[in-house]
Amino acid sequence: MKKPKINLLLVFSMLIFFQVHSQTERPNVLWISVEDISPLLEVYGDKSIQTPNIDRIAKEGITYTNAFATAGVCAPSRSSIITGMYPVSIGSHNMRTGPHYAFREPENETYKDYYGLKDIKGRNVPEYATVPPPFVKCFTEYLRAAGYYTSNNAKTDYQFNSPITAWDEIGREATYKNRKPGQSFFAVFNHEITHESRVFMKKEDPMLADRDKVGIPAYFPDIPEVRQDVGRVYSNIMELDQQIGELMKNLEIEGLLENTVIFFWSDHGGPLLRQKRAVGNSGLKVPLIVRFPDGFGAGTKVNDIVSLMDLGPTVMSLAGIEPPDYMHGKAFLGEFKTKNPHQYAFGSADRFDEAVDMSRSVIDGRYVYIRNFRPELPLIYRNAYREQIDMTKVLIDMDQRGELTGGAAYIFMKTKPEEELYDLLNDPFEIRNLAGSATHIEKLLEMRKAMSSWQLEVGDLGFVPEYDLVQMMWPGLVQPETASVEFKAEGKLVYLNSNTPGTSIAYQVNEKIGGKHWELYHKPLDVEPNMKLVARAVRIGFKTSEITEFDNLPSKGVEDE
Repeated sequence: MKKPKINLLLVFSMLIFFQVHSQTERPNVLWISVEDISPLLEVYGDKSIQTPNIDRIAKEGITYTNAFATAGVCAPSRSSIITGMYPVSIGSHNMRTGPHYAFREPENETYKDYYGLKDIKGRNVPEYATVPPPFVKCFTEYLRAAGYYTSNNAKTDYQFNSPITAWDEIGREATYKNRKPGQSFFAVFNHEITHESRVFMKKEDPMLADRDKVGIPAYFPDIPEVRQDVGRVYSNIMELDQQIGELMKNLEIEGLLENTVIFFWSDHGGPLLRQKRAVGNSGLKVPLIVRFPDGFGAGTKVNDIVSLMDLGPTVMSLAGIEPPDYMHGKAFLGEFKTKNPHQYAFGSADRFDEAVDMSRSVIDGRYVYIRNFRPELPLIYRNAYREQIDMTKVLIDMDQRGELTGGAAYIFMKTKPEEELYDLLNDPFEIRNLAGSATHIEKLLEMRKAMSSWQLEVGDLGFVPEYDLVQMMWPGLVQPETASVEFKAEGKLVYLNSNTPGTSIAYQVNEKIGGKHWELYHKPLDVEPNMKLVARAVRIGFKTSEITEFDNLPSKGVEDE
């Protein structure tokens, strides 16, 4: 599809905005993180329901029309968001590795040797925490080092336990309100109302959407059970909109809308079959809207390819922090906005709970290319979790009786083609495979090459059986432990260090010792008389070190100079 002409007024406004803000205080940033929704909103052309509060954010903000997750399920996707890295490059691509959906205190971080999952060779996969390369950090640490107060309410699901260095505050009560006076904040509020589980958990609740008016994807038959559950999806979005309205109202009352940048995004596509866990457009395309204070960029749309792993680098860029070179994500706003937006969005699908598969995708905004590395498996595999949704069980039964036709029969294919190619302009529901079309051979070769190059570039770990992958990260299937913090006093400064490569260090001082809040060590600390200091070190995926105490007894070099 043709790219629109550059809006010169918008570009000029952006330059002015960032020049002003780089010279004054750093802006607050707030994420409205939602679960499991495709762009089923009026701003994206879907008129099934009304969402006035999300519409307000869109009218007052910038809407990204080609935003994609890196995986069609929460944990791998969220691992890419917190690290700015492709899940397949850091070993976080299998769903899910352990009980990481919420933060656990280091002392409560335990793992089961067995919980019923097998890898591609039938070997036991225990619970584990992903261990990325040592240079990979949670992007929030860069914000904390720059003076931001970071809070997450409350979901993590990073495929590893959130390091104690990642957030100032985390949990159901976490809020920006606990920051120091005048301190800029980065706050996340996770809304779970639209999650897949709410389709079956809320099926007896009042229906807000009109089931007769909601759009039914062409890969579903138009039957009562489908209309009921599709209606529930839209109804849950309407409830989400009400929650967002309350959040916006509170920000307005507190006077924070004037200096807070708001991001609205979903962690992946919708919650139903051929949406959640899918590696094509239906599973990866998400809504993404960014609202700036004072109407900056209001009502504009951007068609550039954006990945959710770009969110972290973009927040850093808005805060005046240059994202590190190792990140795959690119800033799409701010002082360090990339000059080379993504040409493609890449996606992955591997183990989903008990179902083991492997597919990769390339999306350029119009065309979707999928490579299936296990074509002998069906497209719609059995998965106990999603079969709690009524329509899923009905469709499986209809398929077994041979009653499905058209798009529904297509997605229930018993084996998959090695390659899939879809033209979203003429086939938005991805049910007409063009991989064998002579008129599309050029596009097929282009995207096939793009995928191969990408897999080599990022070192796709999907080719490593999961049992072996765990052994690589946890030798002998034992979680490695971070070396304890060592202290070195020089003059009036004390330096903290851990001998484990890639560690981050947290510390507490004086009356703060024993509390839940840990400061992030990022520069030498001033030695004060009778100072009490404790610290512990953590590397992502490793066991957090024991707490060690600084010996503040007088020694050479500590006395007054």
